[in-house]
This record gives sequence, structure tokens and C-alpha cells, in this order.
Amino acid sequence: MNTKQIYLAGGCFWGTEHFFKQIAGVVETETGFANGHTEAPTYEQVYTDTTGYAETVRIKYDPTKVSLAFLIRMFFTAIDPLSINKQGHDEGTRYRTGIYYTDRDDLPVIEAVYAEEQAKYSRPIAVEKEPLRCFYPADEYHQDYLDKHPDGYCHLPKSLFVFARQAKDTELMA
Repeated sequence: MNTKQIYLAGGCFWGTEHFFKQIAGVVETETGFANGHTEAPTYEQVYTDTTGYAETVRIKYDPTKVSLAFLIRMFFTAIDPLSINKQGHDEGTRYRTGIYYTDRDDLPVIEAVYAEEQAKYSRPIAVEKEPLRCFYPADEYHQDYLDKHPDGYCHLPKSLFVFARQAKDTELMA
């Protein structure tokens, strides 16, 4: 199976990871920290908002089962794209939103969905859109957090997880 990857920062990575795990065609997720300026940061360091990192989820997906465009559209359903450094009750630069890509060929798709989303608002959306510069996985404690702690904290409503499980990528179903 040929897979692709995209890195998405959608606020607290516990909920963002759990959300994307529900989507058919996503084969693996990993929480971590993206696009900061220190080497191998710890959660405690990132939490200080001095490292430049965003809590991010690496999403590995099967492009024959789910398209990048669909994943980006789903991402926009799970975030407040106008919020700067805040999602839900979580505040700080580590909770900023972003789309970080590793394959330049993905950029036209990202740009198109970004433009679709921007058209819904009269002011600029606050989602970073840039190449992935670096990614460091979070400690095991933060991986699959909501699977291990079903009643754990999450900024996303549980109904969003149901929505993700039921969502269909109609572009690939034709």
C-alpha cells in the first residue's frame, strides 16, 4: 500500500489525533511538535510557548481510500479557522492551527481547499500553510491519549468524532 502524509495542527493534539483516527483511509496517526526552533523539545518545553512549536498530528493515509482535499476539509470542520493561538479553552502559540506538508505536489490541493474555506469569511483565516520544517513525536503518554483515557480532556465535542466516523469522501467514490 502506498501511503502519503500530512501534518495538521488543530489545537490540543489529543482531540485532533482522535478525530483523524476516525476517518476511513487514515492508517496511522502520531502526535508531536512541528515547526519550532529547538531540537527535540519535550512537552514541558513546548508548553512554555518559547520553542516555536505547534502541537501537531502526523497523519498517514491511503490516497486510494481518502483524498488530501477531503482530509483538509475535515480539518476545517474541527477547528475555528479565525482563532489565533487558541482552540477551545486552550491558549498559546503551541495551539495555533496549521497545515504542514512534505510533498510540494500537495500544495495545489491545499491551496484550493484553503481558498474554499477563506471564501466563507470576510477576514483572513489564521491557519498557517507551509512546508514542514521539523517534527518531533510526543512522548508515548500523548499518543492515542483519548483511546487510553476515554473521559480525558478534549476541546472537541464527542459528536465530531461520530461525524468523522460517518463522513465519506465522495470524490473517491465516483
